[in-house]
Amino acid sequence: MIRSIPKAVLNLLIINVILFFASQSMGNLYQVFGLRYPQNPDFGYWQVITHLFMHGNFMHLLFNMLVLWMFGSTLEREWGTNKFLFFYFSAGLGAAAIQLLYYYVQINGVSNLLSDFGLSPFEIQQRLINKEFPKALLESNLITFSKGAEAFHVTMVGASGALYGVLAAFALMFPNARLMLLFPPIPIKAKYLVPGLIVIDLIGAFSSYDIGSIAHFAHLGGALTGILIMLYWRNLNKRSRI
Repeated sequence: MIRSIPKAVLNLLIINVILFFASQSMGNLYQVFGLRYPQNPDFGYWQVITHLFMHGNFMHLLFNMLVLWMFGSTLEREWGTNKFLFFYFSAGLGAAAIQLLYYYVQINGVSNLLSDFGLSPFEIQQRLINKEFPKALLESNLITFSKGAEAFHVTMVGASGALYGVLAAFALMFPNARLMLLFPPIPIKAKYLVPGLIVIDLIGAFSSYDIGSIAHFAHLGGALTGILIMLYWRNLNKRSRI
């Protein structure tokens, strides 16, 4: 079975599993490799890549690796190793960019309030780091400060953003492929399943109906990046045939 898994997917699976179990014994790996907001003191430029190999718990890892194996293997066989890796990491970077943009909006709301209160940029950053905000502002802007502080300190981990790009590409290439859901166990075509997942993330991103700490904008960013790359490649193929 292992021999049948394409090279890139197999190596990604191995690295993800190794780093997950390493992170269970060395908790500081999350701080080093998980993605932080750029103004956070723990931010490192390498994190835009390394966060794709970190996972919060075993079920998070298991689900993502199943998706990588099931759908990534098909794409790598179609495209080859180099093209698949380019696509995978591009979708991951797109996912990180959109999620960080969302964090920026949340943090900027806090920064504007503190700036109007008379604090300097340095003081604003220190307040965000220490989660210390003027009581006069907290009472009437509790949600804004709560979301801004969370965005500043959250650690983003997981390959989900890149995998949403993989799912989007699979649905575009094999729209009529029948996939079996786990709950409920019924078959559904890829062209219906993947848009359905995207709609669920849209609802989670723009409403209060949410389950757990899910980076919905990363999912949406990965899917959007994957779709844009696929459309670009299709356009190149059409031009080459003229």
